[in-house]
Amino acid sequence: MNRIYIFTGKGGVGKSSVAAAHAIKSAEEGKKTLLVSTDMAHNLGDIFERKLGKEAENVLPNLDIYEIDPEYVMENDFSSIMSYLGNLLSDVDDYSLQDMGMMPGMEELFSLLKIADIYNSERYERIIVDCAPTGETLALLKFPELLSWYMEKLFPIGKVAMRMLSPISKSIFKVEMPNKSAMTDMEKMYLKLVELQELLKNRDVTSIRIVTTPEKMVVEETKRNYMYMNLYNFNVDGLYINRILPQDINNDFFNKWIVIQREYITYLKESFSALSIYEIPWYEEELRGVSNIRRIVEDVLSGKEVFEEKIITEREGFKQIEKGYQLEVFLPCADKSSIDLYQGTTDIVIKIGNFKRNIPLPNILRNYVVTGAKFEEEKLCIIFEKGSTDNEESGNDR
Repeated sequence: MNRIYIFTGKGGVGKSSVAAAHAIKSAEEGKKTLLVSTDMAHNLGDIFERKLGKEAENVLPNLDIYEIDPEYVMENDFSSIMSYLGNLLSDVDDYSLQDMGMMPGMEELFSLLKIADIYNSERYERIIVDCAPTGETLALLKFPELLSWYMEKLFPIGKVAMRMLSPISKSIFKVEMPNKSAMTDMEKMYLKLVELQELLKNRDVTSIRIVTTPEKMVVEETKRNYMYMNLYNFNVDGLYINRILPQDINNDFFNKWIVIQREYITYLKESFSALSIYEIPWYEEELRGVSNIRRIVEDVLSGKEVFEEKIITEREGFKQIEKGYQLEVFLPCADKSSIDLYQGTTDIVIKIGNFKRNIPLPNILRNYVVTGAKFEEEKLCIIFEKGSTDNEESGNDR
């Protein structure tokens, strides 16, 4: 089965170099490989010392690299929807869609849709994704679920509105409604979003790999990153500790840093013991060019099954219990006091810090209410019992 490997982490930790090393190793194993960047500040061209265009380019036997331009993808692969949006905005102070810039989240959406299309084409056996820094990666990965959630709620209303407003929209509202072709594309996009969610959360297909460095601020963000990835039900199966100083420098200044790094390396190993952990040394020269990137392959990845399928946590799910049903969500590194949850009419909402997730309730639970919740052994268990759903919100006993 073809696989997708997504590399993420705090900005500046070396995600691109680590992803590039995996791409080189994969290609040298004889696997047709694509290394793709979704970071708007692309640097794959810098790493491979090549000027890249709008499409994938071959750089080594079995290895292509591709820096996604989401606006280019949007205009070339989704022309019907672009045409509708252009008409919709054409009378707004004479600005075109390009003048107004891309709508929030569209970069993430079209980047992921392009990756999904490439995966489904089966041109590559392995797709390795170099993502933007942590916050942008989370926005990238959760956007399909978020958008499909809104579309699922609003789409039926939209279809009724199309039928009612279309004959009079131009003359009265001065708005051009989507034509049949565009509407079909919207429906197709919704289906693509559902397929995209399943693809990204399919533990047999997609692996998330976190790159970090042994520094306090980076370690704390790594823990939050791991927790949020699990909140959205992604399979994180690897941790890469980058830029580890050599132990034999024999310099007072660096000796202090070595001690500090050693403490955080131990802490990371203890905190992420369930994951495969790789230690990458701090090299004396910039990791630029194939020969330099290959040093990571030889020093760290050689002889290791880095592409082996690893399922670290089970998927979240509902299960029947004596009192009713229970939803279990794995939340490693979470602080119990930071977890909030409430029940809406059709969803259970979990909020941790600045992130929240709406989990749709199965139809069978529409007449059930949350009667309790507990957080233990890094797992949030939410209990549903039969009751009235008149109240849209329910408390919890975290």
